[in-house]
Amino acid sequence: MASSATRGVILMNLGSPDSTSVPDVRKYLVEFLMDERVIDKPYLLRAMLVKGIISPFRAPKSAEAYQSIWTKEGSPLIAITRHLRDALAASITDPVEISMRYGKPSMKEAYDRLIAANPGLKEVVLLPLYPHYAMSSYETAVVHARAVYNEGKYGFNIRFIEPFYNDPLYIAALAESIKPNLKSGSHLLFSYHSIPERHIEKSDITGNHCLKSAGCCTTPSEAHKFCYRHQCLETTRLVVEYLGIKEGDYSVSFQSKLGRSEWLKPSTTATMSLLPAKGIKNIAVVCPAFVSDCLETLEEVEIREKENFMAAGGEQYTFIPCMNIQPQWVAAIRTWLYPNTK
Repeated sequence: MASSATRGVILMNLGSPDSTSVPDVRKYLVEFLMDERVIDKPYLLRAMLVKGIISPFRAPKSAEAYQSIWTKEGSPLIAITRHLRDALAASITDPVEISMRYGKPSMKEAYDRLIAANPGLKEVVLLPLYPHYAMSSYETAVVHARAVYNEGKYGFNIRFIEPFYNDPLYIAALAESIKPNLKSGSHLLFSYHSIPERHIEKSDITGNHCLKSAGCCTTPSEAHKFCYRHQCLETTRLVVEYLGIKEGDYSVSFQSKLGRSEWLKPSTTATMSLLPAKGIKNIAVVCPAFVSDCLETLEEVEIREKENFMAAGGEQYTFIPCMNIQPQWVAAIRTWLYPNTK
């Protein structure tokens, strides 16, 4: 039965393979890595790298990694995003759909479901579930959503919620999700997804600020609106301030590097070896670049990086789950959707 809703909401996330089979994982990797904002190389070179080298060799290993975290509901990322949709939909009157940048459900499917169930739709608000701006995450999601919208010639308007890395509601929700996992004497490690340094430089709208000096991220600049590194460090600063964590009791690292080019450092894997060498053997690890647990948090950080830390002499390792469907996180989204209501 058609609804009379005039506004809809789409929660946008990264995506997952359809299954843990090697062919499905390879198909997903090709779609993901062929995105020019992920691997920003000329098309022919990108195609040779992705289809000829990366996906054939990476797919079997990635399939094995996905198998270690796959659930009865399938992909944790997609299942959690569905649960987030349901939690949000239960607290608002507007219809809510989800879409993935890669894989299913697609952006077109989300638009079509909304308009089919709500013929009088006037506006769709899209929330890319990325706290920080990066060309390989937030930017590609927005560009893709606009392209599908234009191709479909839909009759409603679309509006995007901007990165929320420093929004007080996000900071509070993130900090409160961390708090119960902090044990006495534990060192808090913020592990953000890394990106190539050239992506930082390409996103610099001033052309002469990002990565040009040691203090570029703390020196005020218009470039910070699109600087992933600055935004990660700002999230860290605001969270430790909220939690009252002292200097020296926390660290920042970057995970999930792909390829040989220079990526943001220090790497999470290297940090896992360095901390015990410094006498820090009790850590709690949070991944603020993600709001939904996924391969990079559940397999890479919760499993593999714990093994690295313990092998290096660590003694206590606490993995802090993403906010997922935490009520305070759901409430934050609701407030962003309805900023003028209490």
